[in-house]
Amino acid sequence: MTDLHDLYQEMILDHNKRPRNCRRMAAPSCSADGHNPLCGDRIKVYVDLEGDVVKDVSFEGSGCAISTASASLMTESVKGKTVSEAKALFGKFHRMITGQREATDQNGGPELGKLEVFSGVGRFPTRVKCATLAWHTIKAALEDQDKPVTTE
Repeated sequence: MTDLHDLYQEMILDHNKRPRNCRRMAAPSCSADGHNPLCGDRIKVYVDLEGDVVKDVSFEGSGCAISTASASLMTESVKGKTVSEAKALFGKFHRMITGQREATDQNGGPELGKLEVFSGVGRFPTRVKCATLAWHTIKAALEDQDKPVTTE
């Protein structure tokens, strides 16, 4: 178990130090802003849709290691998915991190893959908001919400 914990910690630190898809997008199809007042995390998520498929996704902002790593891994996970698949992945991720996994989550729906590194975050309730900020923000972008997302 310690080896797995160490691997998860290493992956989070890597995505924090070298976040993937961390850049401003010139002409996104949609975007949204998010803020976690408790930790001070701020993010802007950009999504480029081709029809109903997430062709490209990126983010910029500042935040703690959990927030940045989550945004980085989120962009890798939703790229190439349909909007409905991305929203389903959000739901599955959110249930995992809040400790509300259902039996259907174990075998059905989108796989979490690398996102499992955040499975232990639920033990630290204040960090759940850090890990889910990017996810709430991309959901808002995909739903074309005008108001900034907040975790409060």
